[in-house]
Amino acid sequence: MNIIPMPVKIIEKSGFYKLHKTISVKRNEKTENIIEIFGKELNKITDLKLETTEKDFDLQLIFDEDILQLEGYQLLVNNNGIRISSGKTAGLFYGLITLLQLIVKNEIPFCEIEDAPRFEWRGMHFDVSRHFFSILFIKKFINLLALQKLNKFHWHLTDDNGWRIEIKKYPQLTEICAWRKNLEHLPWNERQESKKKGNGSYGGFYTQAEIKEVIEYATERHIEIVPEIEMPGHSSEIFAAFPQLSCQGRKTKVASGGYWPNTDIFCAGNDDTFIFLEDVLSEIVDLFPSKYIHIGGDEANKTNWKKCVQCQQRIVDENLKDENELQSYFIKRISSFLLEKGKIPIGWDEIIEGGLAKDIVVMCWRGDGKDALESAISTENKTILCPNSILYFDWKQNEDSQGAFGVTTLKQVYDYEPIHAGISLNDADLILGVQANVWTEWMPTSKDVEFMAFPRMSALAEVAWCEKNKKDWEEFQARLQQFKSILDKYNVNYYNK
Repeated sequence: MNIIPMPVKIIEKSGFYKLHKTISVKRNEKTENIIEIFGKELNKITDLKLETTEKDFDLQLIFDEDILQLEGYQLLVNNNGIRISSGKTAGLFYGLITLLQLIVKNEIPFCEIEDAPRFEWRGMHFDVSRHFFSILFIKKFINLLALQKLNKFHWHLTDDNGWRIEIKKYPQLTEICAWRKNLEHLPWNERQESKKKGNGSYGGFYTQAEIKEVIEYATERHIEIVPEIEMPGHSSEIFAAFPQLSCQGRKTKVASGGYWPNTDIFCAGNDDTFIFLEDVLSEIVDLFPSKYIHIGGDEANKTNWKKCVQCQQRIVDENLKDENELQSYFIKRISSFLLEKGKIPIGWDEIIEGGLAKDIVVMCWRGDGKDALESAISTENKTILCPNSILYFDWKQNEDSQGAFGVTTLKQVYDYEPIHAGISLNDADLILGVQANVWTEWMPTSKDVEFMAFPRMSALAEVAWCEKNKKDWEEFQARLQQFKSILDKYNVNYYNK
């Protein structure tokens, strides 16, 4: 059966349940939202219509307390119709997603399916700082995650190239820091030193009302949106409006392209830095219902910290060894603030350097992720794996394709195993799951994003959902061809070589 990700157990049976022009579903107030969404997706990929009824129904959704997995479900198709059972609404939703893929020419094959995900974190990251994308496309991207049972949307909202979220206490962040000189006609890495006149300004931001709209949309599809506010590095855009928060106190321009080395970072010796960040994060905490907040922590060049009187005084006052421990102090201070607010902080794996904060989740990205993973689990910190050599979807899909840095093929993504040899069962419990990252330096349009993300996202979905021994590359390729026909219905510009 052509389902992505492949269910845990399928028993195929002889025969088909035949539909006419509609699928009738038994009315149930508790499942109204997911039935409404199912109906919308059904209209996109079939000629069928959905109707609710009290009797003579094709489809029934049942809450079954005996199904203990939070996102697990059972699906049965026979002469009597279609029955989806789960202990939770999320499981019923995933059962409906499977059903969507089972329908071929108004027929559904008789079968029994038992299914549940391998990992609780099945994520996709999306960078909207390097290039800005509309709310309409953000929703489309989220919807495509849901169709593959991915459940985390890591929204990279701030970076050197633009601040993208309204903060009511600091309107300068969107009035000034969200806009840069438009050098979109130049290659990304040739913009930093360019003296050429720009074509006006480039940028944009999301209002808090728009953010709430997207959160509601994602929540209906059982996707948790995890916002990221970068610190202490990848924050130079802020100094276009608040230069006093940097070590040099120098007003910068929002970077129009490649910005390296990342020397303009928050001053860790200035208490005003933490007042500002706590103000920002307070609005983020109130806005996003997710239990997680990502606080960055990667690639912070500490050159200015070494020369900064305030930072050096902080090192002395806090009895720190060096600038690495100063970054640890910075991350721990912000983490404590978030934990007090009831949120769990996440950081890129550089937060390990100088000592890990307690209760922070480590996102392992450098290389194959193994070193960071082992360091994190040695201190019993939970982890998420997103190694750049495998799960960075801005990398090329073959030697001749567009993209950055190296090559990450569809097969490399599919073959990735998060729990490598040597990880004990107890330590494996610290691995929340996996995520792929979409960095958009070389993706100015939504079509570019789709081309780089698909179909590699489908391979990620299988890695995140399926046990290692259930994966089969040849079989996956066959199922993917059918799934591409669904992507066609959504007008997705996927890579197809």
